[in-house]
Amino acid sequence: MKMIVGLGNPGKKYDRTKHNVGFTVVDTLSKRLNQTLSKQDFEAQFTSFIYNGEKVFLVKPLTYMNDSGRAVGPLLHYYQMAPSDLLVIQDDMDMPLGKLRFRDKGASGGHNGIKSIIAAVQTEQFNRLKVGIQHPDRSKVVDWVLTPFNKDDLPIMLAAFDRAAEAAISWLDGHSANDIMNRFNG
Repeated sequence: MKMIVGLGNPGKKYDRTKHNVGFTVVDTLSKRLNQTLSKQDFEAQFTSFIYNGEKVFLVKPLTYMNDSGRAVGPLLHYYQMAPSDLLVIQDDMDMPLGKLRFRDKGASGGHNGIKSIIAAVQTEQFNRLKVGIQHPDRSKVVDWVLTPFNKDDLPIMLAAFDRAAEAAISWLDGHSANDIMNRFNG
C-alpha cells in the first residue's frame, strides 16, 4: 500500500492559497487518475483505489496545516503502513516559485505541517515532494502563505502542479528516489 498526502487548510477561505499547494496537487493527481476524494474519516478527506496492483490512498487532512499529523498518523497506523510508504506534498517558501524537490527523508525545515507529521509517525524517514512558493520580500510570512498566487505567477504554478502530479505517479510506479530527484528536482 502507498499513501499520498497533500498538505493544506480546509475550507473555501483557503482555496488556491500558497499554503494549499499540497491540496491542489492531490486534486490534480486525483483528476489524472479518475478518482474522487469521497470518503471522510480520520479527520481527513480521502479515497483509496488499486493502481498497478497496489492499494493507494490520496489524502487531504482536514485538521489544518499545523496539525496534519493528527490525521496522517492514525491513517498510517490503522492501515498498518510503514512511513516509507508515505509521500507528503507540501509548499516550501525557501524554494523558487514552481520548483520541485523530492526527498526520501529529512527534517521539517521549519514547516509546521511536516513537524506535526514527524511527531505523529515518530520518524523523519518518509518521502516529501516540496513545491516552491518563493519567500516573500516584504510581506509577513502568514499573510504570504494565506494569499492566492497572482495572475503572473499562476501559469508557473499550474505547470508545477502538473509536474508534481507526474512526480507522484513516478513514485507510485516504483521509481527510486534518485530517479525521481534526477527527473524532477530543480
